[in-house]
Amino acid sequence: MQAKASVKRIMVIIGLLLALGGGYLLGTSRHEHEFPVHDHQQPAAKVLYTCSMHPFIIRDAPGFCPICGMALTPVKTDKNSAPAGVAKWRSPTDPTYIREAPGKDAMGRDLVPVPAEDTAADAIRIDPVTLQNMGVRTEKVGKRPLQRTIRTVGLITAREDRQFSVNAKIEGWVERLYLNQLGQQVQKGQPLMEIYSPDLVAAQEEYLLAATNRHRLQASPSSEITAGSDRLLEAARTRLRYWDISPEQIRSLERSGQVRKTLTLASEHAGIVTSKKVLEGMRVMPGEELLQIADLSTVWILADIYEYELPYVKVGQAVRVELPFAAGTTIDGTITYLSPFLENETRTIKARIEVANPGLQLKPAMYATVNIATRVVADGLAIPLSAILNSGKGQTVFVALGEGRFAPRVVKSGIRDDAGYTQILSGLSEGEDVVTSAQFMLDSESKLREALEKMSAPKTEEAPPAGKKAAPGNQGLDELFK
Repeated sequence: MQAKASVKRIMVIIGLLLALGGGYLLGTSRHEHEFPVHDHQQPAAKVLYTCSMHPFIIRDAPGFCPICGMALTPVKTDKNSAPAGVAKWRSPTDPTYIREAPGKDAMGRDLVPVPAEDTAADAIRIDPVTLQNMGVRTEKVGKRPLQRTIRTVGLITAREDRQFSVNAKIEGWVERLYLNQLGQQVQKGQPLMEIYSPDLVAAQEEYLLAATNRHRLQASPSSEITAGSDRLLEAARTRLRYWDISPEQIRSLERSGQVRKTLTLASEHAGIVTSKKVLEGMRVMPGEELLQIADLSTVWILADIYEYELPYVKVGQAVRVELPFAAGTTIDGTITYLSPFLENETRTIKARIEVANPGLQLKPAMYATVNIATRVVADGLAIPLSAILNSGKGQTVFVALGEGRFAPRVVKSGIRDDAGYTQILSGLSEGEDVVTSAQFMLDSESKLREALEKMSAPKTEEAPPAGKKAAPGNQGLDELFK
Protein backbone atom coordinates (compact mmCIF):
# COMPACT_ATOMS: atom_id res chain seq x y z
CA MET A 1 0.00 0.00 0.00
CA GLN A 2 2.80 2.32 0.84
CA ALA A 3 4.51 1.52 -2.49
CA LYS A 4 1.36 2.42 -4.46
CA ALA A 5 1.04 5.71 -2.55
CA SER A 6 4.63 6.62 -3.37
CA VAL A 7 4.17 5.89 -7.07
CA LYS A 8 1.00 8.02 -7.12
CA ARG A 9 2.82 11.00 -5.56
CA ILE A 10 5.61 10.72 -8.07
CA MET A 11 3.18 10.74 -10.97
CA VAL A 12 1.45 13.84 -9.59
CA ILE A 13 4.75 15.68 -9.33
CA ILE A 14 5.73 14.77 -12.93
CA GLY A 15 2.34 15.99 -14.18
CA LEU A 16 2.78 19.34 -12.47
CA LEU A 17 6.22 19.78 -13.96
CA LEU A 18 4.94 18.98 -17.48
CA ALA A 19 2.10 21.43 -17.07
CA LEU A 20 4.39 24.25 -15.96
CA GLY A 21 6.89 23.57 -18.79
CA GLY A 22 4.23 23.53 -21.49
CA GLY A 23 2.77 26.83 -20.31
CA TYR A 24 6.18 28.46 -20.35
CA LEU A 25 6.94 27.26 -23.87
CA LEU A 26 3.51 28.38 -25.09
CA GLY A 27 3.97 31.87 -23.58
CA THR A 28 7.42 32.23 -25.07
CA SER A 29 6.24 31.33 -28.52
CA ARG A 30 3.40 33.82 -28.33
CA HIS A 31 5.70 36.59 -27.08
CA GLU A 32 8.09 36.05 -30.00
CA HIS A 33 5.28 36.42 -32.49
CA GLU A 34 3.91 39.56 -30.86
CA PHE A 35 7.32 41.32 -30.32
CA PRO A 36 9.86 40.16 -32.93
CA VAL A 37 13.50 40.75 -32.08
CA HIS A 38 15.76 42.25 -34.83
CA ASP A 39 19.35 41.21 -34.96
CA HIS A 40 20.56 44.62 -36.35
CA GLN A 41 19.10 47.82 -34.97
CA GLN A 42 19.66 51.18 -36.83
CA PRO A 43 21.60 53.53 -34.51
CA ALA A 44 20.69 57.20 -34.36
CA ALA A 45 22.77 59.52 -36.57
CA LYS A 46 25.64 61.11 -34.71
CA VAL A 47 25.81 64.93 -34.77
CA LEU A 48 29.26 66.58 -35.02
CA TYR A 49 30.16 70.25 -35.04
CA THR A 50 32.69 71.98 -37.30
CA CYS A 51 33.96 75.49 -38.13
CA SER A 52 32.88 76.89 -41.51
CA MET A 53 36.18 78.74 -41.81
CA HIS A 54 38.40 75.90 -40.59
CA PRO A 55 36.61 72.67 -41.62
CA PHE A 56 39.29 70.47 -40.12
CA ILE A 57 38.12 71.53 -36.64
CA ILE A 58 35.62 68.81 -35.59
CA ARG A 59 33.99 68.61 -32.16
CA ASP A 60 31.41 66.26 -30.59
CA ALA A 61 29.59 69.09 -28.85
CA PRO A 62 28.69 72.67 -29.77
CA GLY A 63 31.19 75.37 -28.94
CA PHE A 64 33.58 77.85 -30.57
CA CYS A 65 36.48 77.46 -33.01
CA PRO A 66 39.83 77.59 -31.16
CA ILE A 67 41.44 79.45 -34.11
CA CYS A 68 38.99 82.18 -35.11
CA GLY A 69 36.51 82.03 -32.23
CA MET A 70 33.58 81.48 -34.55
CA ALA A 71 30.56 79.39 -33.39
CA LEU A 72 30.69 75.79 -34.56
CA THR A 73 27.93 74.60 -36.90
CA PRO A 74 26.33 71.13 -36.74
CA VAL A 75 27.17 68.54 -39.39
CA LYS A 76 25.02 65.40 -39.50
CA THR A 77 26.81 62.39 -40.93
CA ASP A 78 25.15 59.73 -42.98
CA LYS A 79 27.23 56.75 -43.94
CA ASN A 80 24.72 55.46 -46.49
CA SER A 81 24.30 58.49 -48.77
CA ALA A 82 26.19 61.73 -49.40
CA PRO A 83 24.31 65.01 -48.78
CA ALA A 84 23.79 67.42 -51.64
CA GLY A 85 26.83 69.59 -52.35
CA VAL A 86 29.29 67.18 -50.68
CA ALA A 87 32.39 66.37 -52.72
CA LYS A 88 34.65 64.55 -50.22
CA TRP A 89 34.65 62.98 -46.79
CA ARG A 90 37.21 63.76 -44.11
CA SER A 91 38.26 62.25 -40.82
CA PRO A 92 37.00 64.24 -37.82
CA THR A 93 40.40 63.98 -36.14
CA ASP A 94 42.87 63.77 -39.07
CA PRO A 95 42.35 66.55 -41.67
CA THR A 96 44.74 64.78 -44.08
CA TYR A 97 42.55 61.67 -44.19
CA ILE A 98 40.20 62.40 -47.12
CA ARG A 99 38.13 59.93 -49.14
CA GLU A 100 35.75 60.17 -52.07
CA ALA A 101 32.98 58.13 -50.34
CA PRO A 102 31.60 57.88 -46.77
CA GLY A 103 33.11 55.38 -44.40
CA LYS A 104 35.39 55.18 -41.40
CA ASP A 105 38.92 56.42 -40.80
CA ALA A 106 41.86 54.40 -39.50
CA MET A 107 40.63 54.86 -35.92
CA GLY A 108 37.13 53.59 -36.74
CA ARG A 109 35.45 56.99 -36.59
CA ASP A 110 32.78 58.02 -39.12
CA LEU A 111 33.99 60.39 -41.84
CA VAL A 112 32.33 63.82 -41.99
CA PRO A 113 31.23 65.45 -45.27
CA VAL A 114 33.14 68.38 -46.76
CA PRO A 115 31.19 70.85 -48.99
CA ALA A 116 32.24 70.88 -52.63
CA GLU A 117 33.15 74.55 -52.65
CA ASP A 118 35.45 74.06 -49.65
CA THR A 119 37.52 71.32 -51.28
CA ALA A 120 39.00 73.43 -54.06
CA ALA A 121 42.63 74.26 -53.49
CA ASP A 122 42.19 77.81 -54.75
CA ALA A 123 39.00 78.80 -52.91
CA ILE A 124 38.16 79.44 -49.27
CA ARG A 125 34.93 80.36 -47.46
CA ILE A 126 34.68 82.73 -44.51
CA ASP A 127 31.71 83.48 -42.30
CA PRO A 128 30.25 87.02 -42.70
CA VAL A 129 30.78 87.81 -39.03
CA THR A 130 34.42 86.78 -39.30
CA LEU A 131 34.82 88.86 -42.46
CA GLN A 132 33.59 91.91 -40.60
CA ASN A 133 35.91 91.25 -37.68
CA MET A 134 38.85 90.80 -40.06
CA GLY A 135 38.11 94.11 -41.78
CA VAL A 136 38.06 92.65 -45.30
CA ARG A 137 37.31 95.31 -47.94
CA THR A 138 36.97 94.89 -51.69
CA GLU A 139 37.13 97.14 -54.75
CA LYS A 140 36.11 96.56 -58.36
CA VAL A 141 38.65 96.25 -61.14
CA GLY A 142 38.25 99.19 -63.50
CA LYS A 143 39.96 101.32 -66.12
CA ARG A 144 41.58 104.64 -65.30
CA PRO A 145 44.40 106.88 -66.62
CA LEU A 146 47.73 106.00 -65.03
CA GLN A 147 50.83 108.15 -64.79
CA ARG A 148 53.83 107.66 -62.59
CA THR A 149 56.18 110.38 -61.38
CA ILE A 150 59.72 109.30 -60.59
CA ARG A 151 61.03 111.32 -57.68
CA THR A 152 64.78 111.37 -57.18
CA VAL A 153 67.68 113.56 -56.02
CA GLY A 154 69.87 115.56 -58.39
CA LEU A 155 73.20 117.36 -58.04
CA ILE A 156 73.64 120.73 -59.75
CA THR A 157 76.86 121.08 -61.75
CA ALA A 158 78.27 123.53 -64.28
CA ARG A 159 77.98 122.56 -67.92
CA GLU A 160 81.09 120.77 -69.04
CA ASP A 161 80.93 122.40 -72.47
CA ARG A 162 80.80 125.89 -70.91
CA GLN A 163 83.93 125.71 -68.74
CA PHE A 164 87.08 127.48 -69.98
CA SER A 165 90.75 127.63 -69.02
CA VAL A 166 92.93 130.74 -69.41
CA ASN A 167 96.57 129.84 -70.18
CA ALA A 168 99.76 131.79 -70.75
CA LYS A 169 101.18 131.25 -74.24
CA ILE A 170 104.36 133.19 -73.61
CA GLU A 171 106.90 133.54 -70.84
CA GLY A 172 106.62 136.70 -68.80
CA TRP A 173 105.57 138.42 -65.59
CA VAL A 174 102.13 139.54 -64.45
CA GLU A 175 102.43 143.28 -64.03
CA ARG A 176 98.78 143.82 -63.16
CA LEU A 177 95.93 141.44 -62.31
CA TYR A 178 92.39 142.68 -62.82
CA LEU A 179 90.70 139.57 -61.32
CA ASN A 180 91.84 138.94 -57.75
CA GLN A 181 88.81 137.01 -56.36
CA LEU A 182 87.04 133.74 -56.97
CA GLY A 183 83.43 134.02 -58.06
CA GLN A 184 83.91 137.32 -59.92
CA GLN A 185 81.78 137.72 -63.01
CA VAL A 186 83.60 138.18 -66.28
CA GLN A 187 82.18 139.62 -69.49
CA LYS A 188 83.45 138.69 -72.90
CA GLY A 189 86.33 141.02 -73.91
CA GLN A 190 86.94 142.17 -70.32
CA PRO A 191 90.67 142.63 -69.41
CA LEU A 192 92.07 139.84 -67.23
CA MET A 193 95.73 140.86 -66.66
CA GLU A 194 98.71 142.77 -68.06
CA ILE A 195 101.81 140.72 -68.88
CA TYR A 196 105.34 141.94 -69.49
CA SER A 197 107.30 139.69 -71.80
CA PRO A 198 110.50 140.43 -73.74
CA ASP A 199 109.13 138.23 -76.52
CA LEU A 200 106.04 140.42 -76.76
CA VAL A 201 108.17 143.57 -76.96
CA ALA A 202 110.25 142.04 -79.74
CA ALA A 203 107.11 140.95 -81.58
CA GLN A 204 105.74 144.48 -81.40
CA GLU A 205 108.93 145.91 -82.81
CA GLU A 206 108.90 143.41 -85.65
CA TYR A 207 105.33 144.32 -86.44
CA LEU A 208 106.11 148.06 -86.52
CA LEU A 209 109.13 147.47 -88.82
CA ALA A 210 107.01 145.32 -91.13
CA ALA A 211 104.32 148.03 -91.22
CA THR A 212 106.89 150.74 -91.99
CA ASN A 213 108.54 148.60 -94.70
CA ARG A 214 105.20 147.90 -96.36
CA HIS A 215 104.27 151.59 -96.37
CA ARG A 216 107.61 152.46 -97.99
CA LEU A 217 107.43 149.76 -100.66
CA GLN A 218 103.87 150.43 -101.76
CA ALA A 219 105.12 152.69 -104.57
CA SER A 220 107.62 150.10 -105.87
CA PRO A 221 107.09 149.19 -109.55
CA SER A 222 107.81 145.55 -108.74
CA SER A 223 104.68 143.66 -107.69
CA GLU A 224 106.76 140.92 -106.13
CA ILE A 225 108.41 143.36 -103.73
CA THR A 226 105.02 144.80 -102.76
CA ALA A 227 103.56 141.34 -102.18
CA GLY A 228 106.58 140.34 -100.08
CA SER A 229 106.09 143.33 -97.78
CA ASP A 230 102.43 142.44 -97.39
CA ARG A 231 103.30 138.87 -96.44
CA LEU A 232 105.85 140.05 -93.89
CA LEU A 233 103.33 142.38 -92.23
CA GLU A 234 100.68 139.66 -92.11
CA ALA A 235 103.13 137.19 -90.52
CA ALA A 236 103.98 139.70 -87.76
CA ARG A 237 100.27 140.35 -87.15
CA THR A 238 99.52 136.62 -86.98
CA ARG A 239 102.28 136.10 -84.45
CA LEU A 240 100.74 138.70 -82.13
CA ARG A 241 97.28 137.26 -82.62
CA TYR A 242 98.50 133.77 -81.72
CA TRP A 243 99.76 135.20 -78.43
CA ASP A 244 96.20 136.36 -77.61
CA ILE A 245 96.82 139.98 -78.58
CA SER A 246 93.42 141.29 -79.66
CA PRO A 247 92.89 142.90 -83.10
CA GLU A 248 92.00 146.17 -81.39
CA GLN A 249 95.36 146.22 -79.59
CA ILE A 250 97.16 145.50 -82.85
CA ARG A 251 95.41 148.39 -84.60
CA SER A 252 96.23 150.67 -81.66
CA LEU A 253 99.89 149.65 -81.92
CA GLU A 254 99.89 150.39 -85.63
CA ARG A 255 98.27 153.79 -85.14
CA SER A 256 100.54 154.91 -82.31
CA GLY A 257 103.76 153.38 -83.58
CA GLN A 258 104.88 153.03 -79.96
CA VAL A 259 105.96 149.70 -78.43
CA ARG A 260 104.24 148.99 -75.14
CA LYS A 261 106.04 147.32 -72.26
CA THR A 262 103.02 145.23 -71.28
CA LEU A 263 100.11 143.85 -73.23
CA THR A 264 96.66 143.16 -71.84
CA LEU A 265 95.08 139.67 -72.00
CA ALA A 266 91.27 139.88 -72.46
CA SER A 267 88.70 137.18 -71.74
CA GLU A 268 87.24 135.39 -74.71
CA HIS A 269 84.22 134.09 -72.72
CA ALA A 270 81.67 135.35 -70.23
CA GLY A 271 81.13 133.59 -66.91
CA ILE A 272 82.28 133.20 -63.32
CA VAL A 273 85.84 132.73 -62.11
CA THR A 274 85.85 129.24 -60.59
CA SER A 275 89.62 128.82 -60.18
CA LYS A 276 92.44 131.32 -59.74
CA LYS A 277 96.08 130.17 -59.76
CA VAL A 278 97.87 133.43 -60.64
CA LEU A 279 99.09 136.28 -58.43
CA GLU A 280 100.16 139.77 -59.35
CA GLY A 281 103.91 139.90 -60.02
CA MET A 282 104.16 136.14 -60.57
CA ARG A 283 106.23 134.73 -63.40
CA VAL A 284 104.25 132.63 -65.82
CA MET A 285 105.44 130.03 -68.28
CA PRO A 286 103.95 128.95 -71.61
CA GLY A 287 101.07 126.48 -71.13
CA GLU A 288 100.56 127.29 -67.45
CA GLU A 289 96.89 127.56 -66.38
CA LEU A 290 96.10 130.90 -64.80
CA LEU A 291 92.30 131.03 -64.45
CA GLN A 292 89.17 128.89 -64.95
CA ILE A 293 85.93 130.47 -66.08
CA ALA A 294 82.51 128.76 -66.13
CA ASP A 295 79.36 129.99 -67.84
CA LEU A 296 76.47 129.39 -65.38
CA SER A 297 73.66 130.91 -67.42
CA THR A 298 72.51 127.31 -67.93
CA VAL A 299 73.45 124.40 -65.64
CA TRP A 300 73.17 120.64 -65.54
CA ILE A 301 71.39 118.56 -62.91
CA LEU A 302 72.68 115.00 -62.62
CA ALA A 303 69.88 112.78 -61.26
CA ASP A 304 70.21 109.16 -60.08
CA ILE A 305 67.87 106.70 -61.84
CA TYR A 306 67.57 103.16 -60.45
CA GLU A 307 67.59 100.08 -62.67
CA TYR A 308 63.89 99.30 -62.32
CA GLU A 309 63.02 102.90 -63.31
CA LEU A 310 64.95 102.84 -66.60
CA PRO A 311 61.98 101.67 -68.76
CA TYR A 312 60.08 104.81 -67.76
CA VAL A 313 62.83 107.39 -68.49
CA LYS A 314 63.62 108.64 -71.99
CA VAL A 315 65.65 111.47 -73.50
CA GLY A 316 63.46 114.50 -74.12
CA GLN A 317 61.11 113.96 -71.15
CA ALA A 318 59.96 117.01 -69.25
CA VAL A 319 61.28 117.43 -65.71
CA ARG A 320 60.13 119.59 -62.80
CA VAL A 321 62.88 120.61 -60.38
CA GLU A 322 62.14 121.63 -56.80
CA LEU A 323 64.64 123.56 -54.72
CA PRO A 324 64.87 122.57 -51.04
CA PHE A 325 65.85 126.08 -49.94
CA ALA A 326 62.93 127.70 -51.80
CA ALA A 327 59.70 125.94 -50.90
CA GLY A 328 57.13 126.10 -53.67
CA THR A 329 59.65 127.18 -56.32
CA THR A 330 59.88 124.90 -59.36
CA ILE A 331 62.00 125.05 -62.50
CA ASP A 332 61.20 123.26 -65.75
CA GLY A 333 63.88 121.30 -67.55
CA THR A 334 64.44 118.52 -70.08
CA ILE A 335 66.41 115.28 -70.00
CA THR A 336 69.15 115.69 -72.60
CA TYR A 337 71.32 112.64 -71.94
CA LEU A 338 71.26 109.23 -70.21
CA SER A 339 74.57 107.71 -69.22
CA PRO A 340 75.32 104.35 -70.91
CA PHE A 341 77.15 103.15 -67.79
CA LEU A 342 75.76 101.90 -64.49
CA GLU A 343 77.53 103.12 -61.38
CA ASN A 344 78.64 100.09 -59.38
CA GLU A 345 78.43 101.75 -55.96
CA THR A 346 74.86 103.07 -56.22
CA ARG A 347 73.47 100.77 -58.96
CA THR A 348 72.10 103.83 -60.74
CA ILE A 349 72.67 105.70 -63.97
CA LYS A 350 73.01 109.45 -64.36
CA ALA A 351 70.31 111.40 -66.17
CA ARG A 352 71.49 114.80 -67.35
CA ILE A 353 68.90 117.56 -67.11
CA GLU A 354 69.56 120.98 -68.62
CA VAL A 355 67.82 123.96 -67.03
CA ALA A 356 68.11 127.71 -67.42
CA ASN A 357 69.65 129.63 -64.53
CA PRO A 358 68.52 133.23 -64.67
CA GLY A 359 69.94 135.30 -61.83
CA LEU A 360 72.36 132.46 -61.02
CA GLN A 361 69.93 131.05 -58.45
CA LEU A 362 71.21 127.52 -58.97
CA LYS A 363 74.70 127.03 -57.59
CA PRO A 364 77.02 124.14 -58.47
CA ALA A 365 77.12 121.33 -55.83
CA MET A 366 73.60 122.18 -54.61
CA TYR A 367 71.01 119.42 -54.25
CA ALA A 368 67.62 119.52 -55.95
CA THR A 369 64.52 117.31 -56.02
CA VAL A 370 63.77 116.02 -59.52
CA ASN A 371 60.28 114.90 -60.60
CA ILE A 372 60.14 113.02 -63.91
CA ALA A 373 56.65 112.53 -65.34
CA THR A 374 56.36 109.24 -67.25
CA ARG A 375 54.12 108.37 -70.19
CA VAL A 376 50.37 108.39 -69.48
CA VAL A 377 48.45 105.11 -69.89
CA ALA A 378 44.99 106.29 -70.95
CA ASP A 379 42.72 103.28 -70.31
CA GLY A 380 44.74 100.96 -68.16
CA LEU A 381 43.06 98.17 -66.17
CA ALA A 382 44.00 99.07 -62.59
CA ILE A 383 43.55 97.98 -58.98
CA PRO A 384 44.82 99.46 -55.70
CA LEU A 385 48.42 98.64 -54.98
CA SER A 386 47.40 97.35 -51.54
CA ALA A 387 45.51 94.47 -53.17
CA ILE A 388 48.68 92.79 -54.47
CA LEU A 389 50.62 90.26 -52.44
CA ASN A 390 54.23 90.16 -53.63
CA SER A 391 56.35 87.06 -53.27
CA GLY A 392 59.71 86.04 -54.62
CA LYS A 393 58.11 84.30 -57.61
CA GLY A 394 55.16 86.45 -58.58
CA GLN A 395 52.18 88.57 -57.58
CA THR A 396 48.83 87.36 -56.24
CA VAL A 397 45.45 88.98 -55.54
CA PHE A 398 42.32 87.56 -53.91
CA VAL A 399 39.10 87.73 -55.92
CA ALA A 400 35.76 87.84 -54.08
CA LEU A 401 33.44 85.15 -55.52
CA GLY A 402 30.41 86.05 -53.41
CA GLU A 403 28.76 84.44 -50.37
CA GLY A 404 31.96 84.74 -48.37
CA ARG A 405 34.09 82.80 -50.89
CA PHE A 406 37.51 84.01 -52.07
CA ALA A 407 40.02 82.63 -54.55
CA PRO A 408 43.68 83.60 -55.15
CA ARG A 409 44.61 84.77 -58.64
CA VAL A 410 48.09 85.19 -60.13
CA VAL A 411 48.46 88.55 -61.92
CA LYS A 412 51.07 90.51 -63.82
CA SER A 413 51.34 94.20 -63.04
CA GLY A 414 52.67 97.16 -65.01
CA ILE A 415 53.07 100.86 -64.26
CA ARG A 416 52.23 102.26 -60.82
CA ASP A 417 50.73 105.73 -60.60
CA ASP A 418 50.97 108.40 -57.92
CA ALA A 419 47.42 107.74 -56.60
CA GLY A 420 48.25 104.26 -55.29
CA TYR A 421 46.96 102.23 -58.26
CA THR A 422 48.85 99.75 -60.42
CA GLN A 423 48.21 98.58 -63.96
CA ILE A 424 47.14 94.94 -64.45
CA LEU A 425 48.46 93.38 -67.64
CA SER A 426 46.97 89.90 -67.14
CA GLY A 427 45.05 87.81 -64.61
CA LEU A 428 41.95 89.97 -63.98
CA SER A 429 38.91 91.23 -65.88
CA GLU A 430 37.05 94.50 -65.58
CA GLY A 431 34.28 94.40 -62.98
CA GLU A 432 35.76 91.70 -60.72
CA ASP A 433 36.04 92.41 -56.99
CA VAL A 434 39.49 92.18 -55.43
CA VAL A 435 40.35 92.24 -51.72
CA THR A 436 42.22 95.39 -50.71
CA SER A 437 42.73 94.78 -46.96
CA ALA A 438 43.40 91.85 -44.60
CA GLN A 439 44.28 89.67 -47.61
CA PHE A 440 47.33 88.33 -45.78
CA MET A 441 44.92 86.40 -43.53
CA LEU A 442 43.18 84.99 -46.58
CA ASP A 443 46.56 84.06 -47.99
CA SER A 444 47.44 82.16 -44.80
CA GLU A 445 44.17 80.22 -44.96
CA SER A 446 44.66 79.49 -48.67
CA LYS A 447 48.21 78.22 -48.12
CA LEU A 448 47.02 75.99 -45.25
CA ARG A 449 44.22 74.56 -47.39
CA GLU A 450 46.62 73.93 -50.26
CA ALA A 451 49.11 72.18 -47.99
CA LEU A 452 46.38 69.92 -46.61
CA GLU A 453 45.21 69.05 -50.09
CA LYS A 454 48.74 68.15 -51.17
CA MET A 455 49.28 65.94 -48.12
CA SER A 456 45.96 64.18 -48.60
CA ALA A 457 46.14 63.66 -52.37
CA PRO A 458 46.02 59.89 -53.08
CA LYS A 459 48.85 58.38 -55.08
CA THR A 460 47.62 56.62 -58.21
CA GLU A 461 49.43 53.54 -59.42
CA GLU A 462 49.26 52.21 -62.95
CA ALA A 463 48.21 48.59 -63.36
CA PRO A 464 50.93 46.31 -64.76
CA PRO A 465 50.47 45.02 -68.30
CA ALA A 466 48.65 41.73 -68.77
CA GLY A 467 50.87 38.77 -68.10
CA LYS A 468 53.48 40.79 -66.25
CA LYS A 469 53.84 40.75 -62.51
CA ALA A 470 54.04 43.98 -60.58
CA ALA A 471 57.31 44.98 -59.00
CA PRO A 472 57.77 43.98 -55.37
CA GLY A 473 57.58 47.62 -54.31
CA ASN A 474 54.10 47.92 -55.88
CA GLN A 475 52.66 44.65 -54.52
CA GLY A 476 50.29 44.55 -51.58
CA LEU A 477 51.23 43.19 -48.18
CA ASP A 478 49.33 39.95 -48.82
CA GLU A 479 51.35 39.31 -51.96
CA LEU A 480 54.65 39.98 -50.24
CA PHE A 481 53.94 37.56 -47.40
CA LYS A 482 52.67 34.65 -49.51
